[in-house]
Amino acid sequence: MATEIEGSAVVVAETKQPHRLERKWSFWCDIQSKPKPGAAWGSSLRKIYTFDTVEEFWCLYDQTFQPSKLSPNADIHLFKEGIEPKWEDPVCTGGGKWSITINRKESLDLMWQETLMALIGEQFDEADEICGVVASVRKTQDKLALWTRTAANEAVQMSIGKKWKEIIDVTDKINYSFHDDSKSQRSVKGRYSI
Repeated sequence: MATEIEGSAVVVAETKQPHRLERKWSFWCDIQSKPKPGAAWGSSLRKIYTFDTVEEFWCLYDQTFQPSKLSPNADIHLFKEGIEPKWEDPVCTGGGKWSITINRKESLDLMWQETLMALIGEQFDEADEICGVVASVRKTQDKLALWTRTAANEAVQMSIGKKWKEIIDVTDKINYSFHDDSKSQRSVKGRYSI
């Protein structure tokens, strides 16, 4: 931008303001090697970075946070700041998750990216209901799970599930399970499905 003052051009430097998000988000990572006897679940879970601008997100995402770059038995999480990706977190305790199993790493990366952009871009009408998302990288199949806070509110969960299915562009059925069911049963059947 140039401004003319008394016949001479003066260059005014523009400072670019970062593009702030509606809320802060945190990346977490859990790389599970062989568990040590007696180690509590989540003992390897670590918060990596908290961000609140579009620029920080892309810098982090491009450099590090793509699931295909992780070793098997690793989980990467993006959760709202202040919420830990654990069933025991007070915000998550009455919640559940929408899940999809994925057979191709390329699909996992694309679904992960689309989900992250939808979360930080506040694309869900029920954004306050969403806690975060987890990508679980395994040798044979990967999983993507969208965590929510109020499992018993079927109407809200169905709305979130429909929107997420549209965002990740899948035709396969996705299932919703309550965290309480997952805590008490090894194999959990979904309570809701779309």
